[in-house]
Amino acid sequence: MPDLPQKPATGVSRRTVARATAAAGLAALFGAAATAPARAATRLGPRTRDVSVPSAALGRSAPVRLILPSDFDTRPEKKYPVLYLLHGAHDDYTSWTRETDIEAFTAGRDLIVAMPDAGPTGIPSVWRGGPDYETFQVKEVPALLARDYRASGVRAVAGVSTGGYGAMAHASRHPGAYTAAASYSGILDTTAPGVPAIMDAIVARENLPAASLWGNPVFNLLTWRDFNPRARATGLRGTALYVSQGSGVGGGGDPLPGILESALWPSAQGFARTLALTGIQATTHFYGGGGHDWAHWKPEFTASWPILARALGVPE
Repeated sequence: MPDLPQKPATGVSRRTVARATAAAGLAALFGAAATAPARAATRLGPRTRDVSVPSAALGRSAPVRLILPSDFDTRPEKKYPVLYLLHGAHDDYTSWTRETDIEAFTAGRDLIVAMPDAGPTGIPSVWRGGPDYETFQVKEVPALLARDYRASGVRAVAGVSTGGYGAMAHASRHPGAYTAAASYSGILDTTAPGVPAIMDAIVARENLPAASLWGNPVFNLLTWRDFNPRARATGLRGTALYVSQGSGVGGGGDPLPGILESALWPSAQGFARTLALTGIQATTHFYGGGGHDWAHWKPEFTASWPILARALGVPE
């Protein structure tokens, strides 16, 4: 995709930078619904609209941004595959249209692009005694799209940062639900050294108790493992996979995105090793330098597009 002006991670302060060498401090750098009838969609353009979805899983309505095919209105009999794009921490469902040219990129391609909300932390999981973003994204939104927007049963999922976690977690926990999954700088091993502290800090940054996600990472280890893409890797067999991650070292420029990228490097490497050991094929791109930001995620999406397109059954 053509480069857009790079934006710094959301909400980063110099005071946070001073603590960035600690795992919890690193996490603060993140950010660089049974389905009831949806409320009327808000048109944002010829193909783009926002839909508010009443969600039983969340106990409230939540937004989904849609980009419809160019011929959607003129082909009422046609059904379309769906590409789900998930946002990162401390961001929202508008990020992909704000930070990339996904609208122009998909023009003329016969697919629906869906960008569902994942809450302020961007962790689309089943929260302990709280909202169930997994059900919202994996079941409720697809049901809405099948009913109201002629979505077929073919779907792929991709995401950045915590959205990359969501892509691999959804695909591994729901085998066969997605034909492809792609992660760009995702959190792929939630129990790797230092990663629980990062997850806890993401939650804490939104003024939520750390244990409100999956509980304590020691006392509730089985729950943490149950939501860990690496531990659920066998569920990814048969799904086309793309995994990218930078080392965050020697990238130059602002060091903050590189610090966070380097903190997640071992997690992604461990995830890839587990895939290889279990004989699960994946396309991986581990590169030197890089940062936890859209400047690096945009070209990674472009690199993964042939895999996603083939899995969706649309031309590259």
